[in-house]
Amino acid sequence: MISLKGFKDQNFFNKYKFEIKSILKGEKIRMFSSGFLHVDYNHLFLNLFTLYIFSDQVIGRVGAINYLIIYITSLYFGNYFSLKFHKKEPFYSAVGASGAVTGIVYSSIILYPEMKLIMIFLPIPLPAYIFGIAYLLYSIYGMNKSLGNIGHTAHFGGAIAGLCMTILFKPEIVDENFWIIILMISPIILYLYNLKRKIL
Repeated sequence: MISLKGFKDQNFFNKYKFEIKSILKGEKIRMFSSGFLHVDYNHLFLNLFTLYIFSDQVIGRVGAINYLIIYITSLYFGNYFSLKFHKKEPFYSAVGASGAVTGIVYSSIILYPEMKLIMIFLPIPLPAYIFGIAYLLYSIYGMNKSLGNIGHTAHFGGAIAGLCMTILFKPEIVDENFWIIILMISPIILYLYNLKRKIL
């Protein structure tokens, strides 16, 4: 409903979208409200479809309440990472549930790392953890190159939150998938280490 109102009401859209200068002035609500706005119907449908694909796996393992916690935490941390990364760009703005959705995707991946996923541009079934690592690397490349009109920082931050919260709720997966988890978090650790002066 919020997205639909945003489609029709530009003032409403501008008031609640993610925008660096407004958030730094104290409009913290944008850290959450922007996740319920979308650019257009295609943007909204893509996020809803992705949630439809991955949500059942997560709910089945962590429960509905913890699923919601992962979703909201990933939404916030995706925007928080974007805020830190783009803090010197006052007019940087974004909308969408990118961080939240990516958090759910990565939660599903870390719970079921061997499940097969097929990418549109590469119609070959791959283990989910391979896709997870590849997309993290793509997000890092996208952030470094400011690639396209895509919220790479929100995706990256949301993925971190999704992984961490899932491990918090289901710590036994560390024993089950130790080396896969190490492989998945390695790009995150290396990238954050190299960028610590910029994001901290």
